[in-house]
Amino acid sequence: MAILAAYAVPHPPLIVHAVGHGREEEIQATVAAYREMGRRICELSPETLVISSPHSIMYRDYLHISPGSAASGNFGHFGAPKACHHVRYDEAFVSSLGAAAAADDLAAGTEGEQDPALDHATMVPLHFIEEAYREAGRDMDFRVVRIGISGLSPAAHYRLGTLIQRVADVLGRRVVYVASGDLSHKLTKDGPYGFAPEGPTFDRIVCDAFLSGDFLPLLAMDPRLAERAAECGLRSFQMMAGALDQTEIHPELLSYEGPFGVGYAVAAFTPCGPERGCPKRDYLSVYEKARAREQSGRRASEDPYVRLARLSLETHVRDGGRVRLPDDLPKDLALPDELATTRAGCFVSLKKDGELRGCIGTIAPTRESLAAEICANAVSAAVHDPRFAPVRVDELDELVYDVDVLSPPEPIEGPEQLDVRRYGVIVSTDDGRCGLLLPDLDGVDTVDEQIDIAARKGGIDLARDSWRLERFEVVRHT
Repeated sequence: MAILAAYAVPHPPLIVHAVGHGREEEIQATVAAYREMGRRICELSPETLVISSPHSIMYRDYLHISPGSAASGNFGHFGAPKACHHVRYDEAFVSSLGAAAAADDLAAGTEGEQDPALDHATMVPLHFIEEAYREAGRDMDFRVVRIGISGLSPAAHYRLGTLIQRVADVLGRRVVYVASGDLSHKLTKDGPYGFAPEGPTFDRIVCDAFLSGDFLPLLAMDPRLAERAAECGLRSFQMMAGALDQTEIHPELLSYEGPFGVGYAVAAFTPCGPERGCPKRDYLSVYEKARAREQSGRRASEDPYVRLARLSLETHVRDGGRVRLPDDLPKDLALPDELATTRAGCFVSLKKDGELRGCIGTIAPTRESLAAEICANAVSAAVHDPRFAPVRVDELDELVYDVDVLSPPEPIEGPEQLDVRRYGVIVSTDDGRCGLLLPDLDGVDTVDEQIDIAARKGGIDLARDSWRLERFEVVRHT
């Protein structure tokens, strides 16, 4: 056997009565759908329950699989410490999955566990599954595999899902997959996270994918849209899609609602027809071909500023060299005169799979020309950003570049003279501490957020330190 069924579920703690104390009645459609899920899982009698959770241990470059024989947790963080859960882990499945990931050169395994306790995104679905087993007069005789999400690509999450399917086949396990994840947290102005127009758009795309069973939009989702929607379930759903790779399914959207400004969807996916080998549901191949076309097109459309940054970075990463201007420029790269004749500060930002991969820059010019400034900052973004490991050769084709050329900073009297889309901000103190944030960044929607992030980057305590503001504009090249 392989995957008996898969479910996408939300994880609002208040849906558990011990936490909600009646507020769960405000999302009755979700409660009813959750109970239907629990009933179905009980009827299927799985041997192994695989749960992917966005609130389990998460790393930027590694998919964590919970190790050990068992784990426990409770809802103490939500005022209900007596509402607790205990699971036994399927150690053989975990071991086989880790070995399969290593053989497939996928960064996934059991290393680096910081806190073994069950997280709420795991316990909320367990609550309803346990409830169904109790009502049926049965003991929960399945074992659990708990997996976190990561900052890796959609393809990496999907690939881990395919390995879950493969291990289930090899071990002959009866497996049910539960993908825990909320949708957008920015559906209403009066919700706890406010409103963003991308919120309803994100939820519509995901719900359409759940309704149709077409998982390609889950892989191809614009990462900027997902970021601005403030979702938490997408990568969990991508992993679930991989677990159903090349499998005909019957999709059902059991419920969707968002009364608290957060989208909650419960969906069921039941394999039907041939167990495996449905080529039209090989979404990974379709996604990777589309990505290759997109990367090729993007590279062809890069302006000279970005082409220069890419040339400098790739030259250094491939052979440790540096670009000599203008001798090392390829014949088809004609630089605008301003690159050679002007001086300015600039930032080079790198992204991979929609996630920041490096960003280094200079507020004021430090080199003889803007061209030299771009070359130096591109190399620094690749190898000297302390938040990231140095860029590897095998990542070069995946990188997306922004080159931001800064205007001279100007002092301002207060936050009212800022605009997060137009102006970048510099927060500084008399003792030399300084933090900068560029304008128009995904996930930074207010001036207060912009100032706070810039201050933290500079080690500045806004409540205690005396600080001042400067603003600047940028010309962004992509």
